[in-house]
Formats: sequence, structure tokens, C-alpha cells
Amino acid sequence: MEERQARTAFAALSQETRLRIVRLLVQAGPDGMAAGAIAESVAVSPSNVSFHLKDLEHAGMIVPRREARSIIYSADFNGLRDLIAFLMKDCCAGHPEICAPALAAAQCGPSTAKKKARA
Repeated sequence: MEERQARTAFAALSQETRLRIVRLLVQAGPDGMAAGAIAESVAVSPSNVSFHLKDLEHAGMIVPRREARSIIYSADFNGLRDLIAFLMKDCCAGHPEICAPALAAAQCGPSTAKKKARA
């Protein structure tokens, strides 16, 4: 990822609703969510969510796909990975062990809700 792309992504994610949408879509996984369900989940109007979705798509943070009459949005995991890699590329002046906790925290695992349900 180039710096210009990273700035565009960070600008998109710097807005509260857009950040909430990306986090929601990361949780939804590759199946994604319909625009209406996203609007309801983040408590904004459908027209408002449409504005935010277009900005996130332009920034490379989400991808749309058509399913029948609906547009389903998913997190662009490649774009998110590239953004993280951009930040961590030259990690800690050649001492990657310093970045290990941040990388470990980003690993996929059972969600907190799933852990609580098992307890």
C-alpha cells in the first residue's frame, strides 16, 4: 500500500459511523451484510449509510456484491491487511519482537460473545 492509499483509508476510518461500519463488517465476516441491516445496526438512515458505504468502498475498506435485489457489503480483508502491513512494515527499527503483542492481538479467534456462551 502506498502512503496516498493509506491516508485515504485513515481519513475514511476517522469518522465515527464509518469506523463502526467497518468493525461491524469485520465481525460479519465474508458473508457481509445488506445495506439496510448495516443502517439499522449503526442506527443511521439508509441514505446516510449509503453515503458512508461509498466512502469506505472508495477507500478500499469494504467491497459490495449484488445478491438478487440487495447489495451485500463485506469488509475488504485484503485492504485492511494492507493497511495494517503499511503501519507495521518497518516495525521498531528491526526489532519485530516489539510488535509481536500488536500482531498477536490482531489474530482471529473466538469472539468474546462466543466465549461467554460457552462458559
